[in-house]
Amino acid sequence: MTDVEMKPADQKKEEKPVEEEKKAVPLTPAAEIKANIALIERAVATLEPRFTHRVLRSLTHLRKRLDDRVLREAIGETYSADSPVKKSLLSWLPNAPSEQSMEIDSAPQLSKQSQTEPVPEAEVYLRLLILHHLLTSPSTYPTAMKLAHDTIEKIQALNRRSMDPIAAKVWYAVERVYELSGDLADARPHFLAAQRTAALRHDDETEASLINRILRSYLQYNLYDQADKLVSKTTFPSAAGNPQHARYHYYLGRIKAVQLNYTAAHTNLQQAIRRAPPAKTAPGFYQAVHKLTIVVELLMGDIPERSLFRHPVLEKALAGYFEIVKAVRNGSLSQFQTTLSKYAAEFEADKTYTLIVRLRQNVIKTGIRRLSLSYSRISLRDICVKLHLDSEEDAEYIVGKAIRDGVIDGRIVHEKGWMECGGQKSGYGPEVSDVFSRRIAYCLELHNQSVKAMRYPLNAHRKELAAAEGAREREKELAKEIQEGGDLDDEGPDLGEGF
Repeated sequence: MTDVEMKPADQKKEEKPVEEEKKAVPLTPAAEIKANIALIERAVATLEPRFTHRVLRSLTHLRKRLDDRVLREAIGETYSADSPVKKSLLSWLPNAPSEQSMEIDSAPQLSKQSQTEPVPEAEVYLRLLILHHLLTSPSTYPTAMKLAHDTIEKIQALNRRSMDPIAAKVWYAVERVYELSGDLADARPHFLAAQRTAALRHDDETEASLINRILRSYLQYNLYDQADKLVSKTTFPSAAGNPQHARYHYYLGRIKAVQLNYTAAHTNLQQAIRRAPPAKTAPGFYQAVHKLTIVVELLMGDIPERSLFRHPVLEKALAGYFEIVKAVRNGSLSQFQTTLSKYAAEFEADKTYTLIVRLRQNVIKTGIRRLSLSYSRISLRDICVKLHLDSEEDAEYIVGKAIRDGVIDGRIVHEKGWMECGGQKSGYGPEVSDVFSRRIAYCLELHNQSVKAMRYPLNAHRKELAAAEGAREREKELAKEIQEGGDLDDEGPDLGEGF
C-alpha cells in the first residue's frame, strides 16, 4: 500500500480561514441592488416592513458606489427587455455606449424565465437610487427635479401602505433636489400638502420625515416663528425611527435657543445626541448638534467638559468653539472679541453667530465674579480697565445688574466710585437645601420610571415557586431518611445530586 501523505495540523488550521475569506466576498453594487429588490418583494408578500427598513439602512453606503453602468445593469437584470417600466427607468439615465447597450439587450433570456413583474415598490426604490445618482452632478439637477416630481405623482397615485418607508426617503431626496437647486422655499407647499395627507393616512414614517423637511425649510430662512407654530400645531409621531426623532429634537433645540429658553433647548439637544446614529456613521449631524449644545451650555452658565473637544470626530470642527469656551471661562472680553472676529465666517455658516454674540454678557459676569473673589474693594475705573469696557458708566451698570441677579455679593459706593465685595456665600442655607431636594426628587423619579420600563417574562414567578416547592420536598425526603436511620454511604451519589 502506498503511504498516505499526512498534512500537519497547523496547515489544516490555516486552510480554514482562507476558505472563509473566499466565501466572504463583497457583493457588487448591481448584485446588492438585486438582493435589496428581493427583500422588498419579500416585505410586500409577508407584510413585514422590517425587510424594507433593512434595505433602506444600506442606502447611505450603496449610493456612494452608484454610476450609470451599475444602474443600467441592475435595471436590465430586474425587468424584461420589453417592459415599459424598464424603458421609463432607463430614460432618466444618460445614453449608454453601444457596447453597454448590446450587453443589456443580450439578457432577455434571463428575464423571460421570470415572467412575473417586480412589485411597484421595486420601481420606486430604483427611482430613488437614480435620483441620488443624479444629485452628484450640478448638470443633472434639472433632470433630477423632473424625476422627483414624477416619482411623487406615482407614489400618490399608487397609495400603497407597503411603500410608506420608501416614500419617506423619496421626500428627503426631493428636499435635496430643491436645496441644491437653490429653490428650497418653493418646495414648502408640496411638503405641507403631503404632511396633511400622511397624517390622515396614519403614515408615521412619511409624516415624521415631512415635518422635519418643513422645519428645515423654515430654519433655513430664519422663520423661527412659523417653525414654532408648526411645532405647536402638530404632533410628532412616536412610532417614527430614531434618526427622525434626532432631527426633530435638534430643530426644536435651535428654536428654543433662539427664543431664550435655554433649559428646554439643552434638553432637546441631549435627546438628539442620544438618538443620533454613531459619530462615524453621521459625523456632520454629530458635529452640528454638539456645536449648538456647547453654545447653549455656555449661555446657561455651564462650562463643557474638556474631553468633548478631544473626540476624534469633533476635535477639528470645534476648534473655534474651544477658543470661545476658554474666553468665557477666563472672563476675558478682549480674547472673546478676538476669537469672535477670527471665526465669524464659521459661526455664521453654523448659524450660531447670533447666539455666540449673546455670550458677551456672560464673559463680563464671569470677569466680575473673578474680580469679586480677588478683591474686597475695587474701583469702577479698575473694573473698566481689566474688563476692557468703554466707560465707567458701563461698568457701574454691569456691576449693578450682576449684584441684582445674584452673580456676586456686594454693593456699589457711588460717592467714592468703588465696589465693596462681601464674603463668599456659605455652603448651607435654604437655597442649597432646595437644590438637593430637586436632585433627590429627580433621582427618585428616574428610579420609578426605570422600574416601570422594566419588562419581565410572563409567569416567570410560577417557575420559581415550582422550583422552591421541589427543593422543599427533597429536603423533607432527606430529613425523613435521616430520621429512619438509613445508610447514607450507599446512597451517596443520589443524595449528592438531590442535595
